[in-house]
Amino acid sequence: MKKVNILLAEDDPNLGQLLKNYLNAREYETTLVTDGAQAMTIFRKERFHICLLDVMMPELDGFALAKGIREIDAHIPIIFLTAKNLKQDVIEGFKSGADDYLTKPFSMEELIYRIEAILRRTSARPQDARADVYTIGKFTFDVTKQLLIYQDQPRKLTTKESELLELLCRHRNEVLERNFALKSIWIDDNYFNARSMDVYITKLRKYLSKDESVEILNIHGRGYKLLC
Repeated sequence: MKKVNILLAEDDPNLGQLLKNYLNAREYETTLVTDGAQAMTIFRKERFHICLLDVMMPELDGFALAKGIREIDAHIPIIFLTAKNLKQDVIEGFKSGADDYLTKPFSMEELIYRIEAILRRTSARPQDARADVYTIGKFTFDVTKQLLIYQDQPRKLTTKESELLELLCRHRNEVLERNFALKSIWIDDNYFNARSMDVYITKLRKYLSKDESVEILNIHGRGYKLLC
C-alpha cells in the first residue's frame, strides 16, 4: 500500500523533528521544512496528500502559505498547528483554506485522529471539496450569496445557517462530526454553543422539509448526516 505523503511546515526544529518521527513511525512519509517559503518551493515540486502548517513561520507565514497552496491545489487537506488560539486567528485560518485547526499543545493521538478523519473524507468523497454552489435534492444552495433556492424561490440564510449547511454539504451522506462543526463555526465546543448548533440544525431541517428526499439525521454520540 502506497504511503501517504505529508508536508510538515514547522519552524520549531525540536517540535518539527518530534512530529516527523512520530508520523513516520505511524507509516506516513513526512517531509519537514522550517519556513513557509521553503514549504512553498517543495510543494511545487512534489506531490503531497495532506499539509500540516505552523502559522508563525519566517519568510512566509502559514496563512499566506495556505493561500498559495490552494492556488496550486484547491482540494488538498490543510491542518494548521499553532499556538494562536484567538477567535480571529482561527477564523483567518479557515478563510485561508484550512480543513482543521489544532492549537498547541496538542496530543499526538489527536493529531493522528484528525489526519485520518480528513483523509477518509477526501479519499472517499473528492467531489465534496468546497464549492460555490451545491445541489441538495430539489434545492440549490448558493454559498457565496447565502441563498437556499427551491423552485426559483430564494431564502436568505444567516451566516451561521450558511456555514453549517456548507459543512453538511461538504460531508453529505457521511457523518459530520459534532465537535468538528462546533470548532469550525463557533470556535469553541462548549455546552452553550452546542445547544446553539442544535437550534440551527432544527432551522435547516425546517427549510429543507419541502423536499422529502432530503433529511438531516442525528447520529448518536457523533454528529449529523445530510442525506440527499
